Amino acid sequence: MNDFLILMKSELLITFIIFLLLFIKIGKGMKNESLLSLLQVLLLVNFIAGFFFNKTGSLFGDMFHTGSMIAFQKNILNLGVYLISLLCADWLKKTPHLPEFFMLMLSALLGMFFMISSGNLLMFFLSLELASIPVAAMANFDLDKKRSSEGAMKMILSSAFSSGILLFGISLIYGATGTISFAELSKVLIQLGGNPFLILSFVFLFAAFAFKLSIVPFHLWTADVYEGSPIAATSFLSVVSKGSIAFVFISALYNAFQPLFETWYILLVILAIATMVIGNLFALRQQNIKRFLAFSSIAQVGFILVGISSNDNAGISSVVYFILIYTFSNLAAFGVASVIAEKTGKENIDDYKGLYKTNPFLCWILTLALFSLAGIPPTAGFFGKLFLLTAGASKGSYMFITVAALNMVISLYYYLRVVRAMFMDKNEQPIEKINTNPATKFALILCAAGIVLIGLLSWIYDYIQSLI
Repeated sequence: MNDFLILMKSELLITFIIFLLLFIKIGKGMKNESLLSLLQVLLLVNFIAGFFFNKTGSLFGDMFHTGSMIAFQKNILNLGVYLISLLCADWLKKTPHLPEFFMLMLSALLGMFFMISSGNLLMFFLSLELASIPVAAMANFDLDKKRSSEGAMKMILSSAFSSGILLFGISLIYGATGTISFAELSKVLIQLGGNPFLILSFVFLFAAFAFKLSIVPFHLWTADVYEGSPIAATSFLSVVSKGSIAFVFISALYNAFQPLFETWYILLVILAIATMVIGNLFALRQQNIKRFLAFSSIAQVGFILVGISSNDNAGISSVVYFILIYTFSNLAAFGVASVIAEKTGKENIDDYKGLYKTNPFLCWILTLALFSLAGIPPTAGFFGKLFLLTAGASKGSYMFITVAALNMVISLYYYLRVVRAMFMDKNEQPIEKINTNPATKFALILCAAGIVLIGLLSWIYDYIQSLI
């Protein structure tokens, strides 16, 4: 019983918060401000608890397993959810269905936790569904906006399509190997070798992962869903959801499908190049800030694939380190966009012209976030991409790394375009002075500190390496 409570600590804490919200909803209820403050405290406690009493072990016949690295990955997601609750405080206070929104978000987070700890393909599939369906409802939370419903519908259809592909791939793998256990699957694949039927089965699984990670050419749903969803839901999709899939993806490739390395390495190289190039080219022409960040996140996934391609411990540590940095960087950008959209209703990049004159604090935070996403030193984003490229270079594919480095240069243009608009371009009607919510201001400062300090404190990367 003690092992059960310790090993499933993260899942049980999230379940407790979900049930608490349910009891509050069916009871007398609470005012949004009081409920949001309570949730922010509970989420902070949940994040802090993620550093204690972590133990390696498995449950339910090895369907569920955990360890130090898995606990750390879950805590990165906990951090993302806590920051979202602070950054989007203005919108959350105004929504008439605050308990429902957090129940959906925490249910999706619970699914991601089970997905990261899954020990076989069936557990992974069920967890993925739990992590996906609530997010589609979150995307439709701007009930008075048609584009929100449109975004939710596109997400449901794309999720259903990718789930069908995933389930078909799992059935083919089970038919070929007779097992769905990740541990057993690796052993059977070594015996069967490069069977064409097995490779076909794996391609279906790979395609399902590509849908969830917005890897080109499976990215077409991303920009429309990001634009239509409330920024709180978009932030969750961009950071927490994408981070969880990346953690599971690297675990599945390195463990269950390690014998098929030659196959998935080729796929990774081709799709990483396509994802970086297409993401960057489409980001160049975006005017809506959410669509801009959507294509930016697609390009960032390309760099994550570069790190994964290393197929060693350096790949794991560089990806986890990068996602930690990406959490702070992307949420800072979405946080500023959320404040401006909530106060003024403006989401176009042209509206940000002259922002420095009226809102220097927001301007500097967004600039720091964009510099980190672009990989400009001395921000943490530079070190994150450096470690990803170094890990990817371990296989000797220098042309691949050169293309990735060139894409970093291309991305500088569209990130600096936004910075130029804020600092240099004139605007006869700039965004008025905005009084930022104290909780939101605290979260933005926290993100800025993370962007600056994570890259400078080398022990953080060393700590991640020690968890492997």
